[in-house]
Amino acid sequence: MTGTPLTLAIETATPYLALGLLGSAGSWHETRQVGRAHAEQLPEALGALLAASGVSKHDIASIIIGTGPGSYTGVRVGASFALGLGRAWGVSVRGVPTLEALIDAQHEGLQAVTLDARKEQLYGAVYRVASGAVAEIVTAPGKFAQTDFAAHLTEFPGILQRPDAVPDALALARAGQAHGAADWTLAYL
Repeated sequence: MTGTPLTLAIETATPYLALGLLGSAGSWHETRQVGRAHAEQLPEALGALLAASGVSKHDIASIIIGTGPGSYTGVRVGASFALGLGRAWGVSVRGVPTLEALIDAQHEGLQAVTLDARKEQLYGAVYRVASGAVAEIVTAPGKFAQTDFAAHLTEFPGILQRPDAVPDALALARAGQAHGAADWTLAYL
């Protein structure tokens, strides 16, 4: 790389490990289904992504972490790793709700994203998506009874529904660049 500042996105709240690098010089991403092996695979996956992209850690200007909701261990692994890198590399670490990584970045308009919260409940949100990222929160992220959320979605005919979607680290990076929170907290299932 030529020193172009990049954003590193890390998402570990679901059974997937999603990593992304986003900057004006390009974008790179990797997503793996890892179950509960985030801690074992995260360092190697990041090293592979940096090597494949030709990016140096010195090119990374900020880190975005998916803050959940999600697996208790997965969320903590990702956050700890991101905070450690941020401190070692001297870059900021900002948080974005994991649900924002579940959008279909290729689809403009309203999208409903959900994660199973067990016991006939889910975590869900309705977003307006533009330019590959959440542009507006229509229904704030929250925990809902599945039937209540389904009834709520009838207010949005034709809405794209994304239940338990594979996270998109580049969507997370774009969201983080646009509105990542410096004072984030973690949310668990």
